[in-house]
Amino acid sequence: MDNKSPKKPNWIKAKASASSGFENTLNVVKTNGIHTVCEDAMCPNISECWKNKTATFLIMGNICTRACGFCNIATGHPQTINPAEPYNIAKSINDLCIKHAVITSVTRDDLSDGGASCFVDVIVQIRNMCKEVKIELLTPDFQGNSESIRTIVNAKPDVFGHNLEVARRLHESVKKHPADYDTSLEILKYIKKIDKNVVTKTGIMVGIGEEKAEVMALIDEANSAMVSILTIGQYLAPTNRNIQVERYVHPDEFAEYEEHGKKVGINVIAGPFVRSSYKAREAYDSICNFI
Repeated sequence: MDNKSPKKPNWIKAKASASSGFENTLNVVKTNGIHTVCEDAMCPNISECWKNKTATFLIMGNICTRACGFCNIATGHPQTINPAEPYNIAKSINDLCIKHAVITSVTRDDLSDGGASCFVDVIVQIRNMCKEVKIELLTPDFQGNSESIRTIVNAKPDVFGHNLEVARRLHESVKKHPADYDTSLEILKYIKKIDKNVVTKTGIMVGIGEEKAEVMALIDEANSAMVSILTIGQYLAPTNRNIQVERYVHPDEFAEYEEHGKKVGINVIAGPFVRSSYKAREAYDSICNFI
């Protein structure tokens, strides 16, 4: 792929603004000593989300065992699991009065269960401290380990998310082995086999070299896997070291993806700044009205 990105169009403008809400979120995160994907992945929505006192919490440290070409999270020797992390996450959610909490993690191929038990520990602590909070998880692939997936499903998260990330053809060049498109798709199917009532969610980036027809095909595959929510957003290269943007997808194309989702029966939320956890509460609430 070309190392030089095209010029950003006028619809790619992230709003950055300081506010009391932003400062409050920052203080809670720093005081409780936790990580957020908002910071570590350089999310363009951080100002908006933190202004509204919400964040996507990153567990199991902030060093990943993989090095995917699109991601800004550090890669290397992972940190020791902090036993206080689940409590600190729950306390942060309580301090911020969050009603819909999103928990994600780095990939931990070094752990025998891929970190599934860590997700469960966080769920338990949140439920102990914040009983009314909806809990949404965005997990790695656990290398397809069925026991890890079952462990998490049995902990009853409100949403179990796992991202396909990119169209099938690009998966091998963009994702880091042992990541595999079909493994990820099977994980989403397996979650529903264990518990047909759990809300499943996946997300992809566009503008990274895919064709429109490939995205339409992915929507169909996600629908066949009984995925409840699919998010589609514009890829924005975090740094010059990452894979660069091939094209900026026009808002009209995002609208086409949403319309195709309605046609086949899956709730597609698409737009330039849509991310897996962006406005997660609204996405969860929307499936109640989705036809």
